[in-house]
Amino acid sequence: MADEMKKRVAVVGAGVIGASIAFELQRRGFEVTLIDKGEPGRGTSFGNMASIALDFAAGSGPSTWKKIPGWLLDPEGPVWLRPSYAARMLPWFLRFLAAGRPSSLREIEDAGMSLSNRALGDFRQMLQAIGAPELMTEEGCLAIYETEAEFAADRGHLAMMQRYGLEFEVLSNGAIQYYEPTLSPAIAKAVLLPDNKSIRDPYKLVVKLADAAKAAGTTFVSGSVRNIERRGDGTAIVLLEDGRRIEAGSVVLAAGVHTRFLAEKLGEPIPLETERGYHTQIMKPGISMRYSVIWPHRAFMVTPTAGGIRVGGNVELAGLDAAPDFRRPRVLVRHAQRALPGLKVEETTEWMGHRPALPDTIPIISPSSKMPGVFYATGHGHLGLTFSATTALVIADMVTGLKPPLDMTPFRIDRY
Repeated sequence: MADEMKKRVAVVGAGVIGASIAFELQRRGFEVTLIDKGEPGRGTSFGNMASIALDFAAGSGPSTWKKIPGWLLDPEGPVWLRPSYAARMLPWFLRFLAAGRPSSLREIEDAGMSLSNRALGDFRQMLQAIGAPELMTEEGCLAIYETEAEFAADRGHLAMMQRYGLEFEVLSNGAIQYYEPTLSPAIAKAVLLPDNKSIRDPYKLVVKLADAAKAAGTTFVSGSVRNIERRGDGTAIVLLEDGRRIEAGSVVLAAGVHTRFLAEKLGEPIPLETERGYHTQIMKPGISMRYSVIWPHRAFMVTPTAGGIRVGGNVELAGLDAAPDFRRPRVLVRHAQRALPGLKVEETTEWMGHRPALPDTIPIISPSSKMPGVFYATGHGHLGLTFSATTALVIADMVTGLKPPLDMTPFRIDRY
């Protein structure tokens, strides 16, 4: 392959992961083409909860199997598995439950925390590089517990944070309202997570990343990718649905859950599912919040972002094609008003997106096991924003031929 072609990289997917990778590769002197069927940041990244969440938590644990009947029966619970999709989810669920075995859990936590330990520092550097440090708040996050029993049920997670050296402070009574006066006095306990920051507008972040990459020379191409091929001389060909062909020395697949279709065509299927997430953006909330708030027992979050207050989280397992069920975000808003009694719900929009989820909760950040010069960056689940800057640095090292600064074995594509 000619040296000129080696310096060309096609990045498929212009969400926060793809835009971060494109920017970092362009900084390192590559000629980057960023490809997406829509505008940068208009997919799943548009509706995330704007949280840099360092307290990685594995999705499955030793007792998770006991919760599955409830997921099938309670459409207002923190996880809702649509019965019509249950059979298709079975292979994924078996892997999910296996990942929760004690023998696997510590390895998964070690892998997730190896990314978390770098995430905040790498994110700050990325914001500085695009000239937008003001997009990150300096306030932390409050995890709230309505009862002592809820707090006791989360002690395992607190013990995990302590084991990995994450800072936190347990608050009670008036100390909770000192930090966030809008919270109900009925909240029994809270945990202050000072290093879990928020982004003032996650969509604006992706736009700035894409614009910074374009200003440095990245070309943006609008279109859907059909397949990846490689010629005898090593050149990769990205084939678009409309017949266009983009030549590159390397290709990075960062198209979220849609990456699974390209992986199948390359002969390396991955168990990538969609965790459908919802949010309600409230532009006239009637309150002003300093901290973001997460309620672990109810699996949702409230974040001041995008010019208002966003309520979202929760998981729906129903595949890519089912119509949204907007009962779910309305339930979350009711829960939010219980925690924040002064919250008004005026001038709102509702949104649903597709988080790319792998059964062991940790992403694929890896060279292809089948086609040289192809790299994967997908499956970040709830932590795409959190891990975006670190993923970009690691992928750029792989493309460049450098050794990444952490052990990438747990994130390889052929681990299943």
